[in-house]
Amino acid sequence: MRRREFITLLGGAAAWPITAAAQLGGAVPLVGVLMAGDEGATDSQALITAFSKGFAELGWKNGQNVRIEYRWSAGKSGLIRQYAAELVALAPDVILANSTPVVSACKEITKSIPIV
Repeated sequence: MRRREFITLLGGAAAWPITAAAQLGGAVPLVGVLMAGDEGATDSQALITAFSKGFAELGWKNGQNVRIEYRWSAGKSGLIRQYAAELVALAPDVILANSTPVVSACKEITKSIPIV
């Protein structure tokens, strides 16, 4: 995925919790993030840095006014399904998925949580 496409995707994901917070009367929104890559990989860290920076620019700070739960599957399909189920069980307001297998696994488990 190109950086510009990823940032555009994050822009849409960043706007959703703002609406959710207004509707929830001040409850801290939860964002689930399921990445197909390895947490220690340089490209994975670059994506998360861009995500965090974009959220911060919009006034969202993990642990302050939003909670972000990360899961890293390292490309293993069994872990993708396991972590998708874990995130759905947390009932996040939105799930950020970065690959087709991750999106597919999340869509199989939930129809009510938005996946971006």
